[in-house]
Formats: sequence, C-alpha cells, structure tokens
Amino acid sequence: MESEKYLKGQFMQRPPLFESDGFIYWKNRFETYVKSKDIDVWNVITYGDFPPIQNNPETKNDEIVPFDKQKDDLKKKLAKNNEAKMVIYNALPRKEYERIFMYKIAKEIWDNLLITHQGNSQVKYNKIDLLVQQYEQFTIPEEESIDNAFARFNTIITSLKALDEGFSSKNYVRKFLRALHPKWRAKVTAIEESKDLTSLSLDELIGNLKVYEVIIKKDSEIVKDKREQSRSLALKAKKESSDDDSSTSESEDEEYAMAVKEFKKFFKRRGRFVRQPRDERKSLQRSRDDKNGKSERKCFRCGDSKSFSSKSVQKTSQENYIKSLQLEDQGVIGNED
Repeated sequence: MESEKYLKGQFMQRPPLFESDGFIYWKNRFETYVKSKDIDVWNVITYGDFPPIQNNPETKNDEIVPFDKQKDDLKKKLAKNNEAKMVIYNALPRKEYERIFMYKIAKEIWDNLLITHQGNSQVKYNKIDLLVQQYEQFTIPEEESIDNAFARFNTIITSLKALDEGFSSKNYVRKFLRALHPKWRAKVTAIEESKDLTSLSLDELIGNLKVYEVIIKKDSEIVKDKREQSRSLALKAKKESSDDDSSTSESEDEEYAMAVKEFKKFFKRRGRFVRQPRDERKSLQRSRDDKNGKSERKCFRCGDSKSFSSKSVQKTSQENYIKSLQLEDQGVIGNED
C-alpha cells in the first residue's frame, strides 16, 4: 500500500523511486528533485564531499581542520555528504541498496549507479549512436496521431540530451516536419513559408499540427460518410436488380415446367404408337390367331400343318415380324388398339 502511494506521488518529500528499466528518466527526475531541495547536496553527489579544509588566517593557507576545531558553517557543509547518501537511499529499492550500501561517499554511490545502469563511456557512446540512428530514421506512419508521434520523438531526444548534453536541438522542428506522412505536405509547406523554423519551438509546432489534425479527421469522416452512402445505394440497386432477375427466373422456370408438362402429355398421347416389346407382340398375335381360329399353323408351301418345319416356322415368324413392324409404322395395329 505504501509503495502504491509512493508511486502516485503522495509523499512529495521523498525522491522519485528508482527505475532500472527507465534509468535515464529516473536520473533526470532525481537530479531535479535534489537541486530543488538543496543545490549543495547535488554538488556533493556529482563532485564529491566537501573536504574538512579551512583557510588559516595566520598562514593564509588552506589547512585540514580537526573536527573539534571546525566551525559550524564547515560542519554543515561536511554534513551534506550524509544528506546526499540519505536522499539516494530513500530513492533506491532494497535490492539496489544492498549493492551500494558499503560505499561511504555519495559520489561513489552515484558513480556506481551510472556505470551499472547507464554503462561506462564506451557503452554510453554506443547508446548515443543507437539513439542518433533512431533520430535520423524517425518517420510518422499515416494513421499515427500527432500525440503518439511526438511522444516517441520526445523519448529519443530527451535520451540523447541525457547522454550527451552537447547534442544540438536546433533541427528538431525541421526533422519532425520531414518525418510527417505525405498527406501533411500542404500543411508543412504552409508552415515553412509562414514560420521561421529556427525560432519555432517544437511545442508550438505540435500545437499547430494538432489543430490541423482535427480538420483532417473531420474531412476524412465526411468522405467516409459519402462513401458509405454511395455503397448503400449501390447495394440497394444491386438488390433490386437481383429481385428482378429472380422474378424473371421464376417465370422462366414456370414456363419450362409447363413446357415439360405439355411434352409429357404429348408423349402420353403418342404412347399407343410406341413399339411394344417382342414378347408382348407375340402374345398379342397369338391371341388374335386363336380368336380367328388360326391357332393351327400350316406350311406356306404345301399347306400341311404337319410339314411345318422349324426353318419354315422361323422364316414365317420373321416375315410376320417384319409385316407387323410395317403395319405398326402405318398405324394399323395402333388404330385397332
């Protein structure tokens, strides 16, 4: 619970809580806090403790003064080291405190924190090179807001300033303008023509761009609404056309069904003219012969039924079959039925 209150800033008398992941961010806040409380404490942290030296008026030389002979003003200066150590301890979590508590001088503690979390000079220069590369390659995508783009850009430049105090900030405005998406080209041109970029601050530029961003957003919403209306009208027309096509298709289906029905009726009427199977024709012919008293078959040569050979029967059957086919084609048998 106490840590939550601490992070929320409710204990304003305590320094900012140490952050290893955001060391540069914490370092700048911690420096500002200490300087606001006592500038001498910050000098002790960065340059070292005040030495117990005092000018001897007799010899006019600086001499180390024993503690029992030190004046109050010197004792207060010497006490700054303990104040500096205390303010650092209050900002560190227990894990970091256990790593640096053996140091007796505040500057040693501070230097150890810098080397551990910021790196030595070589690591520092490597980080600077990396940040410079990110600065040079910085671009703003089309859909990214100005606030988000500025937050990313500001992180890069503040990190560069923290690692390299001599890093120039005169090109920040021009760099940010060049990183904008081409949709901002008209606005960038207007700013370049109406403003002096050498005197224009980055905050003023961001405020100007945010106003124009609102205008662009409203225009895009209007265009989007028009597109939606056009799309809805197109869908409506397509639906009506589809309904017309479906009704036409239904009428064609009905016409087709009626045609099939008439076609079936036609073939049903014509079914009596369809050739009957061979077995049915034989049975039909036999029943007719029996009815007409012609059940006995006689030889077509001699007229004797007994001499009716298999060959003659076969030949007669073939002739009768051919004759029956001819009669069917002429419609004789069908008309009798």
